[in-house]
Amino acid sequence: MRSNKWISAMLTVTMAGGLLAACSGGKEPAEGKGDQPEKEEVTNLNETGMPIVKEPISLTFFTGKAATNGNNFEETLVWKEYAKMSNMNITFQLVPFENLTEKRNLALAGGDYPDAFYSARVPAADLMKYGAQGTFIKLNDLIDNYAPNFKSLLEKYPDLKKGLTMPDGNIYSFPSFYSPEFLPMLIGTPLWVNKEWLDKLDMEEPTTTEELYQYLKAVKETDLNGNGEADEIPYAGAGINPLLEQIRGAWGFGNRGLGHKYVDVDPETNELRFFRVDPKYKEVIEYVRKLYTEGLIDKEIFTIKTAALYAKGQKGVFGATINPNPMTQLNQAGYVGLRALKGPYGDQLYTHVKVPAVWPGAFVITDKNKHPEATVRWIDHFFGDEGATFYFMGIEGQTYRTTPEGKLEFVEEITNNPEGLTMDQALAKYITWLGGSYPGYVQEKYFKGSETLPESLAAGEKAAPYVVKELWNGFNYTEEETEFRSTVGSDIESYITEMEAKFITGSQPMSDWDKYVDTIKKMGLDDYMKVYNQAYERYKGSN
Repeated sequence: MRSNKWISAMLTVTMAGGLLAACSGGKEPAEGKGDQPEKEEVTNLNETGMPIVKEPISLTFFTGKAATNGNNFEETLVWKEYAKMSNMNITFQLVPFENLTEKRNLALAGGDYPDAFYSARVPAADLMKYGAQGTFIKLNDLIDNYAPNFKSLLEKYPDLKKGLTMPDGNIYSFPSFYSPEFLPMLIGTPLWVNKEWLDKLDMEEPTTTEELYQYLKAVKETDLNGNGEADEIPYAGAGINPLLEQIRGAWGFGNRGLGHKYVDVDPETNELRFFRVDPKYKEVIEYVRKLYTEGLIDKEIFTIKTAALYAKGQKGVFGATINPNPMTQLNQAGYVGLRALKGPYGDQLYTHVKVPAVWPGAFVITDKNKHPEATVRWIDHFFGDEGATFYFMGIEGQTYRTTPEGKLEFVEEITNNPEGLTMDQALAKYITWLGGSYPGYVQEKYFKGSETLPESLAAGEKAAPYVVKELWNGFNYTEEETEFRSTVGSDIESYITEMEAKFITGSQPMSDWDKYVDTIKKMGLDDYMKVYNQAYERYKGSN
């Protein structure tokens, strides 16, 4: 089997690596690299307050850019003002997100990388790889000494530290971190149903999987938009996975959140469980199969692109859907987000909750940076309330105001632009957080995206009593484990995606389920779980 070949190869590599290290003394640790630039004179650094440095310094950041952002970060209000405040001039080398992975990999492989990677979505495997090589600098001591805001978050949220700590015990990045208390942000995309259609059908908001089925069936059979056509679509979405991830909590699966899409904890044994082959998980697939084969799910769900889905939804034909908010994405009012649905055995668990450290590698500092202390102070500002409010909202009186109730809101020029610009277009000349992936700390009080609209906040309140009790960040893997996960692990996960789609559409009979499970086991499931357990034990032990 492929897994046995992988284990044999890893043993060979490990033994060969040991022999080379014994002969040559091994690679020097990062701090011993002879070609590292001389670090800054710390005498130029102010350890607290602004400016960060006494004499101006200049740095260059490789920077991921969303299409909704402007093309010159340095000219936006926030960065112009922060350059004055900090005495640090940053050149943002902008790379569109669609080209980001390729450009980042080329820069790192060729050694042509700048002082830091900002909003660059550096994956955990690269944090480990380039951290071990010394390309990304260790941040443990720098955080202790120069990042009081971020250090306090690590102390407040121990799981954040676990999620950032690599297998070698080091932290190499600052994340994009959503406050665990900001549940609508962690949910991100609730399961919405059309409240106006519920009222027309004289039905209550679905609270069980059976009630959801009955509602979707009624939508299909009724001309709810009154146009004389059978054009209502009971459920529509982009891909089937969002629906599976929303409803599997009704069978008790996914009880550690969306960061772990295949493995959770068996409540009976308290051991890790590969739940996608659990006998009861077959019922999750059978439920969605019933919806699909009865025409209650849009037939285009496996192929439709997001833009086309939203265009279809703007026609007012969806009975239910999953997205950030139908008001902002579909221009449709009258939808309500559902709480956790109760399943056939009484399970009622809201599992569609994102990892709080949603982008662990949002900001990394490289060994070319001559001013690591100042750079850590620069980024740490945005993990405190003052800096985060500035980053997300801009300047009070200019881009936002405080209401008599103490709420922050953007000025009318942004929310109701006189030139007809959308809110995102109006914001782009002031801020650069559009499109996500930014390093920083997101809280409800100063973040004003779809997740803070009244309907989204209400959905979060309904979900709260049923939300998973223990939410895990992503695990981190050694280079050998990463190699396994990118080969054998990837094959297993791809096979599951392919087969679940076939079961749901009916192209594969459910009678083949046992054969399907047996195939996964033969592909190397035991080794998959062994690697997962090793990473889990490290995660538990990270303090």
